[in-house]
Amino acid sequence: MSSADNAPPVPRPPQTSPAAIQTRSLVKRFGDTVAVDGLDLSVPAGSFYGLLGPNGAGKSTTVSLLTGTRRPTAGEILLEGRPLDPDDPAFKHRIGVVPEEPPLFERLRGDEMLVFTARMFGLGRDRAVARAAELLDLLGLTAQSKNLVADYSRGMRKKLSIACALIHAPRLLFFDEPFEGVDALSADTIRRVLTGLTARGATVLLTTHILDVAERICDRVGIIHHGRLVREMDSEEIAAAPGSLEDLFREVVGGDEPPPTLPQWL
Repeated sequence: MSSADNAPPVPRPPQTSPAAIQTRSLVKRFGDTVAVDGLDLSVPAGSFYGLLGPNGAGKSTTVSLLTGTRRPTAGEILLEGRPLDPDDPAFKHRIGVVPEEPPLFERLRGDEMLVFTARMFGLGRDRAVARAAELLDLLGLTAQSKNLVADYSRGMRKKLSIACALIHAPRLLFFDEPFEGVDALSADTIRRVLTGLTARGATVLLTTHILDVAERICDRVGIIHHGRLVREMDSEEIAAAPGSLEDLFREVVGGDEPPPTLPQWL
């Protein structure tokens, strides 16, 4: 049994804003496997929330539940105070989503992908074209806008996916591993865009394995382990802690095991 299983509940800092994202006793099972286990999550409006955890902790499953691509086994999800109804198109207009592996149409050009996405959200053609041009410039993709998505690098695909998630101007944004496999320059562009969004009042929830990035940009983080929220901290608590966020993470999820014994032939 890891230290996370015995971790006492940690009091949450008082919220100064109403919850934009909230779950109550959220559960998701896949057969006998419990991926999300009674998750109680509350993300204040206008905050930048990092959901952290080891591989298999339930982060991506949680994001898929919050965005309506999977249905919970039990529990409740509230977005901006309203129960999530994945079948209600209005919810799709209120959220922007970047999954870990973005579903892009590879035979479209970059600008075509954005205009198509905007049109799917009901924007007129002139507005779609104008917003696409602005987002391509914002994310440093203008020079590649006429290239096929099939020819985009992993970092370019991530940035194009973020542009697709933003083009209808949602106020709730969900990003699953936005920095995974992205070079330093692309990661810096993504970081600046995301922090700019929260500065304008949007709510951002992201999952990431890159703890130093989470420590720099998130004003609140939660650590999920075995599908449960086992620790939650705001930026002031992290700054006041004797170690880094990585040290806290290892303490919570039980990452202090001795190094493995390698076979002699290695």
